Amino acid sequence: MQRLQKIIANSGYTSRRKAEFLIQEGKVKLNNITAKLGDKATETDKITINDIPLPSKSKNQYFIFNKPKGILVTKTDPKNRRTIYNLKALKNLQHLNYVGRLDAMSEGLLILTNDGDLIQKLTHPKHHITKTYQLRTDPVITKQHITDLKEGIPIESRKFYANITNKNNNTFHISIQEGRNRIIRKVLEKLGYKIFELKRISISNIKLENLKPGEIKEILEKNIKQLIL
Repeated sequence: MQRLQKIIANSGYTSRRKAEFLIQEGKVKLNNITAKLGDKATETDKITINDIPLPSKSKNQYFIFNKPKGILVTKTDPKNRRTIYNLKALKNLQHLNYVGRLDAMSEGLLILTNDGDLIQKLTHPKHHITKTYQLRTDPVITKQHITDLKEGIPIESRKFYANITNKNNNTFHISIQEGRNRIIRKVLEKLGYKIFELKRISISNIKLENLKPGEIKEILEKNIKQLIL
């Protein structure tokens, strides 16, 4: 027996956290009865979401994708703006979910998978997954602000920590271990910088390397699993 949200996540339907929301909203039924958080089931029980049967678990797939600038990271958009799922590279991969987001004007590495359990582990703060971004700013970031970021800058009721490396004039790498929405932009704007490039180049040991914008590459499960050791 497993908790219902874990079964949903393991099916690749969505992450465990989002599965919990679906249960709380009354959209999940277990053997034709509206489910509640804490319910347990087996994979042979009848589970439906919005009255549609939960798909059986398929083989886990893992891809890295270089998100171009100007594209949304979402399954659907009410304003019908272009999303990553409208791009040619993802034409036959609509069933995959993204790990974390990048805002429209940011670019770079996304992990795409149908492994809901992995999505939960990579997005939960307790796992301290390091994500590194390449930034280009105006003006050039100061030594004092590099120190301030390492020691923590208060924003949105708690401190934001970052490590700056590979500084070359107005370009540098920034590494963080959290995922608040647009947090890098918010902190640097607070410090008085304009951002002209924000590109995620790695998530733990998974690197963007020479993948071009809009390109996708499958990666081995053993490489993905190293992310959460």
